[in-house]
Amino acid sequence: MPTPASRHARGLYIAGRWCDGEAGGRIAVTDPSTGTVLAHVPDATVADAAAAVEAAAAAAPTWAATPPRRRSEILRRCFELMVERADALAALISLENGKALRDARGEVAYAAEFFRWNAEEAVRIPGDFALAPAGANRIIVDYQPIGIAVLITPWNFPAAMATRKIAPALAAGCTVVLKPASETPLTAYALADLYAEAGVPPGVVNVITTSTPGPVTAAMLADPRVRKLSFTGSTGVGRLLLAEAAKNVISCSMELGGNAPVIVFDDADLDVAVDGTMLAKMRNAGEACTAANRIFVQAGVHDAFVRRLTERMTALKVGPGIDPLTECGPMITAAAVSKIHRLVEDARQRGGRIHCGGTPTAGSGHFYPPTVITDVPTTAAMAREEIFGPVAPIYRFESEDEVVAEANNTEYGLAAYIFTRDIGRGLRVSGRIEAGMIGLNRGLVSDPAAPFGGVKQSGLGREGGHHGILEFLEPKYIAAAF
Repeated sequence: MPTPASRHARGLYIAGRWCDGEAGGRIAVTDPSTGTVLAHVPDATVADAAAAVEAAAAAAPTWAATPPRRRSEILRRCFELMVERADALAALISLENGKALRDARGEVAYAAEFFRWNAEEAVRIPGDFALAPAGANRIIVDYQPIGIAVLITPWNFPAAMATRKIAPALAAGCTVVLKPASETPLTAYALADLYAEAGVPPGVVNVITTSTPGPVTAAMLADPRVRKLSFTGSTGVGRLLLAEAAKNVISCSMELGGNAPVIVFDDADLDVAVDGTMLAKMRNAGEACTAANRIFVQAGVHDAFVRRLTERMTALKVGPGIDPLTECGPMITAAAVSKIHRLVEDARQRGGRIHCGGTPTAGSGHFYPPTVITDVPTTAAMAREEIFGPVAPIYRFESEDEVVAEANNTEYGLAAYIFTRDIGRGLRVSGRIEAGMIGLNRGLVSDPAAPFGGVKQSGLGREGGHHGILEFLEPKYIAAAF
């Protein structure tokens, strides 16, 4: 049996201590599979946010001066503890998020890897030493911690979105305040315990939850000691945060919305294409920014692809995330179900043909069945908006130029997926697609060793790879005469 969720609702985590918060308010955390309240966590105020920043500021000088090897060892220990406790963490994620246990286990493994990767990056922070072209002096470039970082993470990957930010920040020598989504805060608090056990000093990582994220975040960004904002969430909220951060010219990293196309050419291996599309579409029940949102299939294989995908989607077992047999868990809230069904109904009314699913599941929990729709016009709302659910709209296309134009016809540019046996075509189309990440003959692009991020209104900056730690470092140039 999993550890009771309430064990991880001990309070706000500030300066290495658990506290109830100034106002004593509480936020209910519910299981999306049943609607049952799992626990209550503190509702942080502006004063609590100020205390968290103060704790981060107090810890900053010592942490920045900590030798890289020591920081590396602590991060490596975080990785080891996450691996040791993978089953308990996965069960907690499934309970508060609703995702299928198999997906939760995958998330924990992925989340832990950010600590292992950045443990290695911590001892490889770059620097430069060169003779100036004029020969008058030496050019020295040092990289220093950017400063206190405010990290804001979403509900769909409560472990991975936190570690993807915390690990490089700590590797760089920064202290942080993490504000996880109030829908799924228990994982963040469970990990705070783990960080302390791994040797992260008090105040280096602080965790607060709030039902009023606007004022609380604004208060933190107004503190001149805060020099970094890293946010993962919707493009709409990202725009608001960019405006707030601009008031103090704070460095921003933004991983925002997506509208990922899947392109299946006539010469694709259909087994590979269907497997890849299922992974790109149904990982986390479609509640992912990289999820396949528009599936373009060339006319020659369109009907065969639709048959195969419909068979696979129909066969998925829908149920509570914590059930080991579940393949598609619930959506995060009732509002999420309503949005998904609005998009499906809009497509249906515009001529879309439902092959499976298409109607919200009755009973308790926030369930929507795996759904396949064909004959979806590109004017449908789901062609422009993120579905964020288990709905696969399929569009027929004829030519390469046509599908590239349609794939790029969006304000977003996070991920895209291409299936073809012709490697030349695959690389050519990859170069033409306006996206930060391309899956070529595969339905998964996320990797801690690779730069994750998008173009256009899908974000700013990159997480992962050697690029991730640079987001938390400031280059300092010294013109030195000897």
